[in-house]
Amino acid sequence: MRVVVAEDLALLRDGLIRLLQAHGFEVVSAVDNGPDLRRALIEQRPDVAVVDVRLPPTLTDEGLRAALAARAEVPGLPVLVLSQYVERLYARELLADGRGGIGYLLKDRVCDVDEFVASVRRVAAGGTALDPTVVARLLDSRERSLPLDRLTAREREVLAHMAQGRSNAAIGAALFITEKAVAKHTNNIFAKLDLQASEDDNRRVLAVLAYLEQG
Repeated sequence: MRVVVAEDLALLRDGLIRLLQAHGFEVVSAVDNGPDLRRALIEQRPDVAVVDVRLPPTLTDEGLRAALAARAEVPGLPVLVLSQYVERLYARELLADGRGGIGYLLKDRVCDVDEFVASVRRVAAGGTALDPTVVARLLDSRERSLPLDRLTAREREVLAHMAQGRSNAAIGAALFITEKAVAKHTNNIFAKLDLQASEDDNRRVLAVLAYLEQG
């Protein structure tokens, strides 16, 4: 699996490269700024990009902007964004085009190597990998203006796991309930949020998050 890495801190960039290579990934390019990132993504067309939000020259959202620009030229290009903090605007930017193959993780998650590697693979496969902390902030940020109060506590738990890109089977295992019960909760969530249910897990996650972030 071919990967492009973008991180301006040399130590962390080298660590990501070594970690990915140790788990069978081929790092085809490693860059430290936005312009080089965009160029590498368009030229290399990797299976997935692991991108720091803040890169030179602006050190604001240069990494995200470069990834989104490349994704516009290469539709569906899988991008996993790493950030030091939860910034809802960036999550919304990633979700805006309604396509899969996206992830937003806090850098602390890299410490959990197995989970990080699983997230990279999930995004490369066209799935979604959102940090649980990001999901919580997304839900809380819309709590007053959207009908989330219609959901039961269990349905909110299921929704949070859905947003992390987990399958019904994985959600059931995490919550110690049957897969059939998860499917029932999922149907209830779509009905209460006025969203059309879909058998495509990635599309339903994107639909829920897009709904939560609109307005």
